[in-house]
Amino acid sequence: MMNKTGLVLEGGGMRGIYTAGVLDLFLDKGIEFDYIIGVSAGANMAASYLSKQRGRNRQVSLDFLGDKRYLSLQNYIKNREMFGMDFIFNEIPSVHVPFHMKDFLLYEGQYVVACTNCETGETEYFDQSYLNKDLLTILRASSSLPLMAPVVDYQGKKLLDGGVTDPIPLRKAQADGITKNVVILTRPKGYVKKSSRLAKWFKVKGYPQVDEAMRRRPARYNETLHYVNRQEEVGNVVVIRPSADLKVDRMEKDKGKLDDLYQLGYSDPEKALDKINALRNIN
Repeated sequence: MMNKTGLVLEGGGMRGIYTAGVLDLFLDKGIEFDYIIGVSAGANMAASYLSKQRGRNRQVSLDFLGDKRYLSLQNYIKNREMFGMDFIFNEIPSVHVPFHMKDFLLYEGQYVVACTNCETGETEYFDQSYLNKDLLTILRASSSLPLMAPVVDYQGKKLLDGGVTDPIPLRKAQADGITKNVVILTRPKGYVKKSSRLAKWFKVKGYPQVDEAMRRRPARYNETLHYVNRQEEVGNVVVIRPSADLKVDRMEKDKGKLDDLYQLGYSDPEKALDKINALRNIN
């Protein structure tokens, strides 16, 4: 009998391919969770994991690197977005690498995606009552980093990347009653987010709460990471993070480096399987 356990997924742009590797291993090992919460790239990786499309995340991350519609400066010049959001969230899942929505809907647990509400500067969480109808719109919002993508309007709410306000949503999982969680991070142990010298000049027109949230982002991230580490020490959390620093950027386009990070993601959890199964009370 499996305990009620959760899976918490950090974002990180192209570094999310590490999470893709971890989740493919979980699919191969038949590891499932009752509760999954993700932000930005982590939320996207979770969707293909829940639809049981092994390899889909890797394919989407690698096969379109040479396509300017996917990630390019031209996208930013034309649409004020580095990643081509229409291409990623409309064309790819419907035409090039179809997303299996019917299989996604079979998931019987709880799936939550975090976004940032631009008007309040707080995190907005969406569960299946929204995701089962508007999954790709909400994933797009959760992945829209301020100044790198336009604000997404969803049901009258102005939304951006959830990682701005809740970069590792472990506390939300715990607030939802999930006391035992596996947390997948996309930075190696010892990483500390530094304040940007440009932070004081950061402006999202019309949304001062987002500007303030971006200024507070490094301190919020580091405090959250410290909390995750404490929860790991007391046995409430199993953390999976890159065992080596492969120097992969949020907007990385080096296919070799990205594939290496995927392979690291696939191999790293092997060392933690006993701990994960113990957390899930599986012998």
